[in-house]
Amino acid sequence: MKQKVLFLCTGNSCRSQMAEGWLRNLAGDRFEVVSAGTHPVGLNPYAVTVMGEAGVDISNHVSERVDPYLEQRFDYVITVCDHAQEACPVFPCAASKLHWNFDDPAKATGTYEQQLIVFRKTRDEIADRVRQFLAAENS
Repeated sequence: MKQKVLFLCTGNSCRSQMAEGWLRNLAGDRFEVVSAGTHPVGLNPYAVTVMGEAGVDISNHVSERVDPYLEQRFDYVITVCDHAQEACPVFPCAASKLHWNFDDPAKATGTYEQQLIVFRKTRDEIADRVRQFLAAENS
C-alpha cells in the first residue's frame, strides 16, 4: 500500500505545490501525494515556470482547500510554512506531522527575472528537503 502524504501551506499556490511536484517526480509511484491550503489562492504561474525549468510539470495542479482532507488517513502531513503550521487543523488520522519552513517566494518583488531567482531558490530548497525525506524513508 502506498504511503499518503499531504503538503500543507497557507495559499497552496507555490511551496506546497512545488513539494507535491517534487515528491511525485522523485519518488515515482511510491507515494500518494496531494497538497492543500488553509486559504488557497490559486496556482502561482512563477511556480509553474521554475518547476518546468527543472523538468517537473505542475501546470495541471489545482489549488485546493484543506477541508476535504481532514478526515482522510495520511502517513505524513507536512506543513511548508510557519503560518500553516500555526493554523494547521487537527488531522486525527495522520501518523506523522512534519514541519518544513520555506520563505514565501510569492512575496518577492522586483523584475520578472528577479522574482524568478527567488522562486528558483525556493524550488531548489524544497527539492533538497524532499530528497532528504526520501533518503530517510529508504534507510
